[in-house]
Amino acid sequence: MIRAISFAFTLAILVIGDAFATIRIVDDGGGNIGTYYSRFTALRQAGEQVVIDGNCLSACTLVVGIVPPDRICVTRNASLGFHAAYRPGARGEKVVNIPATRTLMSLYPPRIRHWIRHNGGLTSQMLYLSGRDLTGMFRHCR
Repeated sequence: MIRAISFAFTLAILVIGDAFATIRIVDDGGGNIGTYYSRFTALRQAGEQVVIDGNCLSACTLVVGIVPPDRICVTRNASLGFHAAYRPGARGEKVVNIPATRTLMSLYPPRIRHWIRHNGGLTSQMLYLSGRDLTGMFRHCR
């Protein structure tokens, strides 16, 4: 009986400890916007901390608009890569999706939106935010 109680207590500690885990983004090339929106919303609701320690490109950048900024930190290796949202065209080519691009922009915090606009806006070309520009917007990881 004592072993069962001890095991249950240890298990509870492990579950509680995992509730506030740190998620590390190292080399994420992005993907489906809906998938990333759901993933980062779940991280926000779970109280997760996020360390950006490499490339966070395309849909991955939604993390900065969904997870509160006080729960995000960046390392010197961090780089965010932004571009317009797109959909497949009739021949499989990428076609800019203007409504989805507007939605992306609306999810980013004001400082990110300002930086994107100041650097040419969201286009089909990747726009990289790194170095001092990035560390000026987010806490530096220790």
